[in-house]
Amino acid sequence: MLKPVNNIRMKAFVIAITLGLNVSAHSAVINAVESTVEELRISKALKAMPNVAARLSTRVDKFSAQLNQATNYTVMTQLVIRHGSGLWLDAKKSFNELNDFDDRPLYWARLQMSKALRSSNTFAELFENQQNKLLWTLELLSRGQMDVKFDKKADKKILLTGFDPFFLDRHIDQSNPSGVVALSLDDLVVSIEGQSAEIEVLIMPVRFADFDQGMIEELISPYIEQKSVDMVITVSMGRDNFDLERYPALRRSANAPDNLNVLTGGSKNNPIVPELNNAALQGPEFVEFSLPVSAMLKGAGKYQINDNRKISTVPGGTFNAETLADIQSQTSVGGSGGGYLSNEISYRSILLRDKYNLMLPVGHIHTPRIKAFDQQALMDIVNQTKNMITQGVAGL
Repeated sequence: MLKPVNNIRMKAFVIAITLGLNVSAHSAVINAVESTVEELRISKALKAMPNVAARLSTRVDKFSAQLNQATNYTVMTQLVIRHGSGLWLDAKKSFNELNDFDDRPLYWARLQMSKALRSSNTFAELFENQQNKLLWTLELLSRGQMDVKFDKKADKKILLTGFDPFFLDRHIDQSNPSGVVALSLDDLVVSIEGQSAEIEVLIMPVRFADFDQGMIEELISPYIEQKSVDMVITVSMGRDNFDLERYPALRRSANAPDNLNVLTGGSKNNPIVPELNNAALQGPEFVEFSLPVSAMLKGAGKYQINDNRKISTVPGGTFNAETLADIQSQTSVGGSGGGYLSNEISYRSILLRDKYNLMLPVGHIHTPRIKAFDQQALMDIVNQTKNMITQGVAGL
């Protein structure tokens, strides 16, 4: 069920952004008025899958038309807040009504809205920090920031994150099972052995710049710091089966581009430390997840579930780590989840756990991978992820 946006909270958010308070400024990858690499793929997506890429066009068109009438920053801020939150709600409603397990309409509609924002004449006249705040706010709100409301009176609260589709130059019609899992499980209450848990979700970008500028910390840290959730699960697309990634690593090393075709900058021979707000991310070489792994391994379904301990280090190479103490003195190359953003979101979330709520269960699920869009596989992945989480609730 969709929940109305809290008007008092929304007004406060409008004031904060308008005055430049408590809102992170997104570091522009290129000039803020130029289309990004992601936005340049829109025409190809509309041609390849018009019913998907244009599914949420009503919201996109309304936003675009009202932007053209906006004459100042305050009005544009109000439009971004209204339609950013509105896009998230529209996407959830469409996803639930059609029940087709498709996360892609939200991704492509968001890009069409960010492109419309950049193309606005009034946007071009704003200061750079104002432009960046508008783009950043659109990203946060259209990813569910204002819609995390634990209001089902369940015994436990679970925050779950997914990711956008990625590797779109390989398959323009690519879906991401983690995004499908997020949209499928949002607002869901699961129960086992007399204990219930409500799930609320966020969806993250596949862009190094957003991670470096603190998007993960901005979206996740309030719930960990305020001790308002009982488990945090980050999810991404991975390998052949399900992997529970035990030892996330500090450094980036994957030879793979993000959605802006930016590389990590690191390699297996030269892994690099990511940033947080223009400084090197501070933390140990490895951390350990705290999910109720024994219970989650019982999640019934089509795929095998692994407690994955495989890591890579200098000078140790690649091996299965037995304990965290065994690997802390080595330089990390890749964690159990690799050397890409799936590893990094897990690492950053666990750092927040260690800072604010040491006993909180936090960790990462890698789902089986798919090519392009495979509805049956996505259904199987969602059902088994739900079973894993439900079993995990018994272990809380």
